[in-house]
Amino acid sequence: MRKVERKRMNQEHKKYFLVGSLCIAIFLMLGIGYAVLSQQLDINGTAQITSNWKILFTSAEEKEMMNATTTRKEISDLTTLTLDVNLTQPGASATYDVVVENQGDLDAVLSSINGVNESNNQDPKAIKVSVENIRVGDALLAGDKKTFQVKVYWDESVDFSETNMQKEIEITLTYEQSDNGVPVGPIPSDGIDIGGQNVELVTSGDGLYEDQYEIGRYIYRGSKPNNYIQFNNELWRIVAKETDGTYKIVRDELLPQNENYTTMAYDEAYHRRYENNTYCSFSECCGVYAAVSGTFQTPNGNYSGTVTEDSSIKEYLNDTYYPTLNGIAKTQVQSHTFNIGSVQVLDESGNDSIEKNIAGEKMYKWTGNVGLINVSDVLKASTNTVCKSATDEWNAIMQDVPEETCGSYLTYFDVLNEQLSGIQYWTMNAFSAESNNYSHNAWVIFLGAGLAGFGDISVFSDDFTGVRPVIFLKSSIQITGGDGTKSNPFVIG
Repeated sequence: MRKVERKRMNQEHKKYFLVGSLCIAIFLMLGIGYAVLSQQLDINGTAQITSNWKILFTSAEEKEMMNATTTRKEISDLTTLTLDVNLTQPGASATYDVVVENQGDLDAVLSSINGVNESNNQDPKAIKVSVENIRVGDALLAGDKKTFQVKVYWDESVDFSETNMQKEIEITLTYEQSDNGVPVGPIPSDGIDIGGQNVELVTSGDGLYEDQYEIGRYIYRGSKPNNYIQFNNELWRIVAKETDGTYKIVRDELLPQNENYTTMAYDEAYHRRYENNTYCSFSECCGVYAAVSGTFQTPNGNYSGTVTEDSSIKEYLNDTYYPTLNGIAKTQVQSHTFNIGSVQVLDESGNDSIEKNIAGEKMYKWTGNVGLINVSDVLKASTNTVCKSATDEWNAIMQDVPEETCGSYLTYFDVLNEQLSGIQYWTMNAFSAESNNYSHNAWVIFLGAGLAGFGDISVFSDDFTGVRPVIFLKSSIQITGGDGTKSNPFVIG
């Protein structure tokens, strides 16, 4: 089994390299200029300006390189940084630490960052760029310097043509004179384009955040963020703006509605025969959402097997539920890659992290129209600082006196009554643990007895749980009304 698996992995690896490298040329420029200075002069006097305006790049160094090579790195005229990068396979990325310094004696402020969105929307769209750790409005006082990151990456979820594998990216950072770091003139709003609407980024409380784990992605966090959107004549919630510009949304209520939601098994009994799905070793059902090529295994490799057939819940959502969407809604849906790998509880070694949970999810992917929420989505949506990993949450829930650590809009519902006591709904990720074979379990979100969070449950045919569909909206959708509140949700034009 291991020899066959290794051979398949090598073949897949070669396939990536057969398409060649994606080549990127980045020109990062500084736009600089004085604000208007004025001075009253005596008629017989003389005057001179002794202030020195000098904003420049001083260094650019490789920080993290994943299947990427720098072929050129050069600073010219002190204000233009050129980076040529080769990305050799899907998922490859190159991150650089760039230092900008104010060597003059006039305080400055960053008034604009231009070119990121324009570059990402140009073909080939598989090549993405982001500028991190620097924002419009950041002061650069005389004598100070600022280190920020430029990241370029090959977005594996975006198709590309082998005849168009190069992109030139031009990004301009414009600095203007300031008064002790305060802008002389107005500074553009520091927000993110959500369907043509500028939505402010926040760093605390409920709202839209930068995803600190996936550069170029933006997520809604908190218990009551204004992320409601009208879709299919129903209320949904925007979970994230993805790196490819699409919008991940989740139905606000369970199917068909909270007051009388439908429960179903993740995998009906004997839906997948063991002969074709050797990972599904117990009662001929398992927590893997969709068929995968090769073998499916837990993140640490302690359990693996084949999964050649889809789960019954996947077939229901895409073959039964999806056709019920109205015609307009279907034109707004983007078939997309979903991460269906296993999220593992480290109940022996410990030291879990959200990064490890994301890596487990991304080990296996499925592309289609309708999926479920990811465990990492739930972790990230919480603003509780103790919500650090799936293992921590699982331990908190499973102790004698359960604790809530990861509550958010993804775990709470507005409608609360006796029928909602013990409410649960499925996630998209298989559950696994170091200590045992849990191939018949999947992660679930639950709410009950004043406690909200997530844990695991078996996918046996008699374990029925709620369903909350997830889809991706096309990057081209435009929001023509609403403010994201429940009473006035975003409206798609």
